[in-house]
Amino acid sequence: MELNEKDIREQICDIGRRIYKRNMVAANDGNISVKISDNEFLCTPTGVSKGYMTPDFICKVDKNGNVIEANEGFRPSSEIKMHMRVYAKRPDVGAVVHAHPNFATSFAIAGQPLSLPIMPEAVITLGCVPLAPYGTPSTPEIPDSIEPYLDHFDAVLLENHGALTWSHDLLSAYMKMESLEFYAELLYKSKMIGEPTQFTKQQIADLVEIRHKMGIKGKYPDDRKGENCYKCKRCFWKD
Repeated sequence: MELNEKDIREQICDIGRRIYKRNMVAANDGNISVKISDNEFLCTPTGVSKGYMTPDFICKVDKNGNVIEANEGFRPSSEIKMHMRVYAKRPDVGAVVHAHPNFATSFAIAGQPLSLPIMPEAVITLGCVPLAPYGTPSTPEIPDSIEPYLDHFDAVLLENHGALTWSHDLLSAYMKMESLEFYAELLYKSKMIGEPTQFTKQQIADLVEIRHKMGIKGKYPDDRKGENCYKCKRCFWKD
């Protein structure tokens, strides 16, 4: 069912409460955006806790991040530039979520991508999650750092910063953030116990085939067909 603008504003607030209650953001951190037309986007305001928003908090911007509509006292986050780069390079994307989930952000701070194939759901849903080089928040450095990954991934870690996920609609973009954090938590805990058992190349291929049969939307690292993995180094797609 296609949502109208009022419904989308309410959904943004609901997703904001979810990421706040799951400790994926602290204080006023994180931001959410949704594409409603080729030149209209709804987004969360700066300086506001994502756990306590109401629909009237939500701002509307154009494809350049300029304000179209915002109630007094509210303005878009300066990190809307990061969201706009995703939309510009991925016409199929309908929503973007940025958060600081504990385990995923810990990997980002340690400079490690999520690149070990250890659970079926992560391989099927995400494939792997690359690490984009550090960029100064609120500057074009972050949009520039994520751009090389947009054609082949639907999630990325932001070095020393957090995580970014995107998909065809807001619920799917949020679910990718949940999956990313769960993957990071399991990887961290399994490393504390011992050496994680990784899938074989054939097992990975079988899981990729399952993904194709499920018809999951979005981009996927296996679609690169043998291209090198940027700067991930330990990616399981490499021989």
